[in-house]
Amino acid sequence: MKMTTRQRKPLFERIKQGLEEGIAHTTGELTLKTVEIPNDPPEIDAKTLSALRTRAGMSQAVFARMLSVSTKTLQSWEQGLRDPSAASRRLIQMFSEHPELVCKSVGLPSITLKGVKVKGKRIVVNRHQAKVKSKSK
Repeated sequence: MKMTTRQRKPLFERIKQGLEEGIAHTTGELTLKTVEIPNDPPEIDAKTLSALRTRAGMSQAVFARMLSVSTKTLQSWEQGLRDPSAASRRLIQMFSEHPELVCKSVGLPSITLKGVKVKGKRIVVNRHQAKVKSKSK
């Protein structure tokens, strides 16, 4: 199999292109976009994480698999021995807000969580039950 290598532009060409883009922006010929970076994912304590999993009706093994972590890692989170990484907290946030999308993306039956929401920088689980939707074919 033939591999092609992409040639980098010479340093002079890259500097020239940068300067031309800067001049174009200054003269109004080029509009730059400003993107706001989202806040850090919300914190979740051990008790809330365990309640969220229980509310979803998932075993530790299934919930861990959905989050792409080991069961031992999930257990250590639920026992308060370790905290989930920012990436894991973001996925947990997505699951708490849109469980049907996360379940669908990993091939699980869709569920609806009631009483789970993000308040400020925390995920909160109320006493309502989750409803499991049957997988339609």
